[in-house]
Amino acid sequence: MNEITIIAPDDWHLHFRDGDLLKETVPATARCFKRAIVMPNLVPPVINASMAEEYKQRILQVLPVNSSFEPLMTIYLTNQTTSQDIIQAKQSGVTAAKLYPAGATTNSDAAVSQLDALYPVFETMSEQEMPLLIHGEVTEQHIDIFDREKIFIDQKLSKIVENFPQLKIVFEHITTKEAADFVLQASDRVAATITPQHLMLNRNDLLVGGIRPHNFCLPVLKRNIHQEALRQAVIAGTNKFFLGTDSAPHEKHKKESSCGCAGCYSAWSAIELYAQVFEELNALDKLEAFASTNGPDFYQLPRNKSTITLIKQDWIIPSDIKLPNGEFIVPFFAGETVKWQLKNK
Repeated sequence: MNEITIIAPDDWHLHFRDGDLLKETVPATARCFKRAIVMPNLVPPVINASMAEEYKQRILQVLPVNSSFEPLMTIYLTNQTTSQDIIQAKQSGVTAAKLYPAGATTNSDAAVSQLDALYPVFETMSEQEMPLLIHGEVTEQHIDIFDREKIFIDQKLSKIVENFPQLKIVFEHITTKEAADFVLQASDRVAATITPQHLMLNRNDLLVGGIRPHNFCLPVLKRNIHQEALRQAVIAGTNKFFLGTDSAPHEKHKKESSCGCAGCYSAWSAIELYAQVFEELNALDKLEAFASTNGPDFYQLPRNKSTITLIKQDWIIPSDIKLPNGEFIVPFFAGETVKWQLKNK
């Protein structure tokens, strides 16, 4: 197969950041995705409806001319979030609320430290039909970083699912076999996003031959048995998994430092890399569901009416990208050859 046409895809988990960086990240995503769930972990975080609307307007201001891309906004849960915050957010058009355990990832210091205290908020979210998006890791320092997702499932997520059976939950950027199994065994109110890096790489790609900072993300890459479990999950024919890049840009010097930032900036090549994975798995016929229909169906949004076409044609991802502020960013899979390319209409 040398060409494939699918319903236009959406990205159900990404980071645009803010300020001048939006001039790079928003057009890069809008080139192939029609919608995207926008993460709220800015500084300060987006914690209410008015902040979400202000952020949305900053995103819309940098869209390419004639682009029909739609940002889907989220708010950031803290231990001070109230049920009224959720009601106001829902009324203003906010799509979902994001749960970060405090200290789990970039700009998560203001996040949740007392999960049980948010149970009244979860109840309101269930009543309001607002999905809960979860970064599923525990953060206690004594727990091995490779075990933090599994332990979160056992200690936290299983209890949330049990106590709030009608709450829609997206287990974001899952990385383990245990996470894939949990989602498959849960009700149809529970789904998950999977990133290109967790389908393409395992922890050898982070650590063997020296530390590779541009492959460092959180949750961290796991061993190959988990990578294989995720690869099988996306082609299993279930509607519980869908595309979420977790595209997360950081300036090059912040990645290549003594304490490098976590995140892979995949917007430049995301749909092409997913296509490459599905081809490797002899499952290109499953790409459309994963990229274009499972997500909107779960969120009860209309499927996109337009299409995109990918052609079998090699191209090389740039080694770096110059940002408006003069700094550089290294995209995910920089300098590597990709087998599929988005066809310009």
